[in-house]
Amino acid sequence: MSDYGGDGDDADDGYDPYEPTYDDDEPFSPQDPDDVENPNAQTPAPGGTEDPDALIPVTNGVGGAVVEINGGGGDVNQHQQGKKNAVLGLKAKKIPEHERSTTPYMTKYERARVLGTRALQISMNAPVLVDLEGETDPLQIAIKELREKKIPLVVRRYLPDGKYEDWTCEELL
Repeated sequence: MSDYGGDGDDADDGYDPYEPTYDDDEPFSPQDPDDVENPNAQTPAPGGTEDPDALIPVTNGVGGAVVEINGGGGDVNQHQQGKKNAVLGLKAKKIPEHERSTTPYMTKYERARVLGTRALQISMNAPVLVDLEGETDPLQIAIKELREKKIPLVVRRYLPDGKYEDWTCEELL
């Protein structure tokens, strides 16, 4: 008996290793990817709408096309206005410095994140803000900068209500 289940008599057990397998849980696609007769064929958009404007072009795996579903187009100024409103909404959630409620101590997680970020910056030739004194290891330089409170990073602490507090590394102990 061989490792592949045959007895050496070349019996056909119905298994072909080159035949594609299909998963019963996979959603059915009405477009056959091997059908290249009509490369501009279109399939209906998800959601079951019969609107002809809501069609997605099928590219048969060759290249890709990005098409907005159900309408699309849109006004660029309206999109920019939406971004501007999102930024204004985020700024509205900032807690002023005189009303901050979290502790002025840097947690070990914040310390690790700040040191790692600063060491990466230093390793990519960012200006060093302390005297090197022959030191070449970026992490040791970052630790020295933190000890001397020279790291120009801000720690943002999010609160459960969605608001946040910003602390500079100089303010944290």
